[in-house]
Amino acid sequence: MISSASDNAYQAARRHAACIDRSNRGRIVVSGRDRASYLQGLLTNDITALKPGEGCYSAYLTPQGRMFTDLFVYELGDLMLLDVPREVKDTLLAKLDQFIFTEDVQLGDATETFAEIAIVGPEAARILAGVLDAGSIDALTALPEHGNFRGHIGGQPAIVTRVTDTGEAGFGVYVEGPQEGGLKSTLESAGAIALNAETADAIRIEAGVPAFHRDMDEETIPLEAGIQSRAISMTKGCYVGQEVIIRVLHRGHGRVAKKLVGIVLDGESVPPSGAAARAGDRDVGHVTSSVWSPALNRPIALAYLQRDFVAPGTTVSVNGSRAVVMELPFVSPDRRGAGLS
Repeated sequence: MISSASDNAYQAARRHAACIDRSNRGRIVVSGRDRASYLQGLLTNDITALKPGEGCYSAYLTPQGRMFTDLFVYELGDLMLLDVPREVKDTLLAKLDQFIFTEDVQLGDATETFAEIAIVGPEAARILAGVLDAGSIDALTALPEHGNFRGHIGGQPAIVTRVTDTGEAGFGVYVEGPQEGGLKSTLESAGAIALNAETADAIRIEAGVPAFHRDMDEETIPLEAGIQSRAISMTKGCYVGQEVIIRVLHRGHGRVAKKLVGIVLDGESVPPSGAAARAGDRDVGHVTSSVWSPALNRPIALAYLQRDFVAPGTTVSVNGSRAVVMELPFVSPDRRGAGLS
């Protein structure tokens, strides 16, 4: 169950607008005329196809096809902004630096330079348009996923990106570090409600969005996490780990030993991360993220299950509770805002 305050914030995100603190993200800037071709050989998506104002979701793999991290790439026109899980930022920066030889590429750590706040929900565009110095609801609404532009808030520079990894569509707003508090206050004064981490997680899990170091890690192949349609280009040239991905897709027909699925549980107990999923006396997987779902009014979880148990409707047990595999997302747009009963 969630508290009444958290429920109010949840309803705001689903029906109006809410803010999410993104201090758990790291930021790397990549500049130089060779930045796109340089990243093209390292990341799984088609980076050279990006035009100014465009972006994509991607992954950086090991030669064995396992994930080093997932990330968002934004082409701003004069540089690229990489938005990554904060805990892998330093190691990623060091690895990227190792592959610069004669290319005109410069790397920089902008994690402390910029702060990011996401504003999500049906009213996010209206509120953000009122906060931007020259904001337009129509322009914000028309911005495609991962689209981005530079603007100003209170005369100070800002970068706006279109985001969906929060579980509820909205915008990521980057401002210089000292401006973060003012941006947060301005958004809240305009009607956005701040989400705590638990409520933000509920929205993410209801949407079936996997998070790195929660539902994916350094042992994960992207196909197991189900992110290939968003993160991997099937038409680009070579990238690190491509051989393994192509082998699984073509020779193995995309079959992997385990797959990330959604499960809904009976009862009121939310299983902890790592809880075993069982079929009879067999361990067939484990929970990665779990939460009480305000929309479904029951516990839900993301879990890796062996491939014979991933079909929707399959029943397993978790901590003694019956759990049924459900097609993701748990909550479709027509059910959002259902709230607690």
